[in-house]
Amino acid sequence: MPYDRDSDTDSLVLAVPKGRILDDLRPMLSSVGIEPEAAFDDPRSRALRFATNVPGLELIRVRSFDVATFVAFGAAHMGIAGSDVLMEFDYPELYAPLDLGIGKCRLAVAATVDSIASDDPSRWSHVRIATKYPEVTKRHFAARGVQAECIKLSGAMELAPTLGLCRRIVDLVSTGSTLKANGLMEIEHIADVSSRLVVNRAAFKTRTRDVVQWIDRFRDVVDAAQA
Repeated sequence: MPYDRDSDTDSLVLAVPKGRILDDLRPMLSSVGIEPEAAFDDPRSRALRFATNVPGLELIRVRSFDVATFVAFGAAHMGIAGSDVLMEFDYPELYAPLDLGIGKCRLAVAATVDSIASDDPSRWSHVRIATKYPEVTKRHFAARGVQAECIKLSGAMELAPTLGLCRRIVDLVSTGSTLKANGLMEIEHIADVSSRLVVNRAAFKTRTRDVVQWIDRFRDVVDAAQA
């Protein structure tokens, strides 16, 4: 999607995700010199767009799955998106120059503990899977000649097998405690996941100096953390 210069404003817009990832990201924002207005840290605030201490830089706070869409279609110039989201949508308009090293987890296939003993993955030809990631799931199984019938769910994935919707799910796994609590076990690893700094490619060309300075600032913080 071409970047619409007619709708551009002087402010650079950075899209950040709601939820757990924001807890990891918040100290990093401070480290790169970004301090949002007070409402950003107020759990009672319903605001979604925020001024910052940096002239010409605004933040928008959206669902983690929507960050990539806002950036790809030019509503935001930059954003923080999980690599799981980038794999699912595969927007050509996005450039992901930096792994921030936060929000680490993995995308995995899980099944009910009771079914694992009698299940032989090497004999699968067709599987039904509940997931938030139908495109990634189909590609993963197609690579070994298995047809994946995906049931799209946005949450409560672990309920699908226990209520008979399907026997397997594909979801993000961190400690595995949620799987265990719901009688599930991880059986296949699909990909390691972390949060990335993403940039709209057209904005990168038209506002190169503005965008590059923020890429460099985030890179300096990441390098310092890894030193």
